[in-house]
Amino acid sequence: MAATFFERDTELQTLLEKALEATWEAFSGLARNQIAATWLVYDPPFPVNTGGAISAPDFWQQRPRGASYRGVELIYPASVVKLFYLVAAHEWMEREMVPATPELERAIRDMIVDSSNDATGFVIDTLTGTTSGPELPDGPFETWKTQRNIINRYLQSLQWPELETINANQKTWCDGPYGRERIFLGEVYENRNLLTTEATSRLLHSIVGGVAVTGARSQTMMNLMRRSLEPRAIAADPENQVTGFLGAGLPLNAALWSKAGLTSKVRHDAAYVELAGHSPFQLIVFTEGAEQSQNEAILPFVMKTLLELSAAGS
Repeated sequence: MAATFFERDTELQTLLEKALEATWEAFSGLARNQIAATWLVYDPPFPVNTGGAISAPDFWQQRPRGASYRGVELIYPASVVKLFYLVAAHEWMEREMVPATPELERAIRDMIVDSSNDATGFVIDTLTGTTSGPELPDGPFETWKTQRNIINRYLQSLQWPELETINANQKTWCDGPYGRERIFLGEVYENRNLLTTEATSRLLHSIVGGVAVTGARSQTMMNLMRRSLEPRAIAADPENQVTGFLGAGLPLNAALWSKAGLTSKVRHDAAYVELAGHSPFQLIVFTEGAEQSQNEAILPFVMKTLLELSAAGS
């Protein structure tokens, strides 16, 4: 189902498609079905990054302008799914379903700031009451699977049409899953995590709008997503989530909040940007393919080209 939370804008759609045409021309190995993108523009006085100064009902009555290309295609999200686990973790803590222990808070930070897979595994174990390990007998395994799907059930309870088709019940791995985790993925990985750029866009929209769980918790999430564009800071941090991603296409005076995802087969980014001379905006871009995932120039090119086209069209 197409997104319902933004107003599809002809001008923005044209600019997005021009940026993608330029991308395909610059990167001939990138097929048209190997990229998906969703772009929202927050024209003033749209209430974003306010620290929760607007109520959720009032916020959702307003719709930003937007554009999308293959925005409903289900794609393996890599570490972008950690944004969904971030929101779920704050929901659990807000409801006192789990205690906000120093270890949980440390893991949440490392999951987003450093994109740690180990930290993500701990967060998922805490939220779902499950653990990794050897194969389980059928009965206990059915119980385990029901528990592991609690984050999916929470996301579906939001009743956002954009989330109807997604899956967010798997840990993220370095070497890969074993035992019950491997069986849970399915023989041909049919139960792997899957997101769309429009589902990701709506979740990010709720965070920057200050209505993800609560205003205060949304601001805490934003603080974890803040990325430095200062060259020395980037060079000092191998997990900076800017190099090779959308942030690398921004000028140094931009403010960036983002969550990247990278494997040997995908390279993704979800970014919210504030930049003088432009309305605040968010851009979600997913790319697929072994060759494309190793190309650090594609995502920055999309960002830079979109900014240039926007400036020329304004």
